[in-house]
Amino acid sequence: MKIGVLGAGTWGMALSALLAKNGHDVMIWSAVGAEIDLLKETGTHKNLPGVVFPAELNYTKNIEDACIGKELVLFVVASEYIRATAAKAAPYLEDGVIVVNASKGIERGTLKTMTEVIADEVWNHNDSLKFKLVALSGPTHAEEVAAGLPTSIVSACEDEETSLKVANVFLNSCMRVYTNNDVTGVEICGALKNIMAIGAGIARGMGYGDNAKAMLMTRGVSEMTRMGLAMGCRRRTFMGLAGIGDLIVTCTSVHSRNNRCGELIGRGMKYEDAVKEIGMVVEGYHALEAAIALSKKYDVEMPITEAVYDVIKNGVSPDDAMRALMARDIKNELDT
Repeated sequence: MKIGVLGAGTWGMALSALLAKNGHDVMIWSAVGAEIDLLKETGTHKNLPGVVFPAELNYTKNIEDACIGKELVLFVVASEYIRATAAKAAPYLEDGVIVVNASKGIERGTLKTMTEVIADEVWNHNDSLKFKLVALSGPTHAEEVAAGLPTSIVSACEDEETSLKVANVFLNSCMRVYTNNDVTGVEICGALKNIMAIGAGIARGMGYGDNAKAMLMTRGVSEMTRMGLAMGCRRRTFMGLAGIGDLIVTCTSVHSRNNRCGELIGRGMKYEDAVKEIGMVVEGYHALEAAIALSKKYDVEMPITEAVYDVIKNGVSPDDAMRALMARDIKNELDT
């Protein structure tokens, strides 16, 4: 299959390498010209040390090259750049293309998921274009996918045939793919689990142990599920790979930027300084405002999200935020 990849960060490159190894013709675009130059010259990425990408990969600085004539176009840019990237790509997408989103987030202001944002821009340019949208999400750190370690992911589309087709594009001996028709649920999981990972990281940075981490992860799943159900999503999605699976890996892994950011904040660092030290995008931060807005829109309690928001946005100390969480009224676990 001829595939265009929009985004040459660690996740975009890990997926591109997998696709090339599966025999697909892959063209990678980045808005950062220097990034493309370095990839062409060295076949490596500074944030994936020790990984050498397949020589078969192709690179371009022109987004039309990654869209024209492609059967599948994969979006793998940071969530805050999805709309702008979709607007650039839309004029070059052709009838029958499958558009796959592998970015995780909710757009501030509109409260739309990433596939909804992409659809907006595509239809704004050409409301008669025939295309399919798929969300790709799950417990998939780029470092492990790039190294060829066993991984599983979810291909989500309302059309099962398309979902299965995309699953087969990515499937190999290292990547097991499941399908799901709850697209919104899969995307809500991907956005909210990053916030929970920041919270778990803050707790670890404060010196709390495994009990606190387990508490935040478990109640985090409940929080995510409540929001999903209010939005019409399916409960089982939140118990699956895109939900609890991605939450586990993001809250526990040394590769997790969100978790690492939280840990630095828990140790007393300001968010801005923590991000500088990490040197990469922390998606949980960008999802915070939208998550709070969704909780108000759907009248859903999200105490962990609110606590993380208060620490990062309102200057509340991590100690005070944790005390407030621990002092909440007793609830019946089966009802919440």
